[in-house]
Amino acid sequence: MRGIIFDLDDTLYKEMDFLKSAYREIARVIGHPEAFDFMLDSYLYGDNAFKSVIDKYYLKFTADQLLDIYRNHKPNISLEKDTVTTLEALKARGIIMCLLTDGRSVTQRNKIESLGLYRWFTQEDILISDEFGYGKPSIECYQYFLDRYPDAQFTVIGDNPTKDFLTPNRLGWTTICLHSNGQNIHDQKLDVEKSYLPKHSINNLSEIKRFC
Repeated sequence: MRGIIFDLDDTLYKEMDFLKSAYREIARVIGHPEAFDFMLDSYLYGDNAFKSVIDKYYLKFTADQLLDIYRNHKPNISLEKDTVTTLEALKARGIIMCLLTDGRSVTQRNKIESLGLYRWFTQEDILISDEFGYGKPSIECYQYFLDRYPDAQFTVIGDNPTKDFLTPNRLGWTTICLHSNGQNIHDQKLDVEKSYLPKHSINNLSEIKRFC
């Protein structure tokens, strides 16, 4: 029996798409549609986009209020065609599909729903750190799936070497890093201790089928 534990952000979809969706919603709420481009430029220049847009438009909103919109909005995001095809192929082969993601419950659940991931992942096979009480790389996250599927041989795929692969490596699982295409929200830090590094790397999610 084989199982795959997927990361969510910058693995199944690009988190930059979520950021853009949030900025569009903020621009709508504050009544300045053109503020989307301004916030995105501010972010790309390394500025605080919320503070910048408040100052530019003399908003009565606080940065915390804009952050709440960012975190809690229903995002307009979708899976790439190759990702859908890959998930369909893996599911058809009877591979156990699990999802492990760090983040706030509302934010991550909104992403999961918008991406239509319940088509491939059951509620019981989705673990969100805010709901579970533990985040990666805590052993409790992986033990949860081991307890559910004690006979499974697991593969873990993610994008963040600082936390995605350490514990699965210690468990003797297959670990795979999806290389950034330069659009990831966070830099992909590969200058970490060997124990944190994945055993394999891929450039496209469809390549995971070679390891399962």
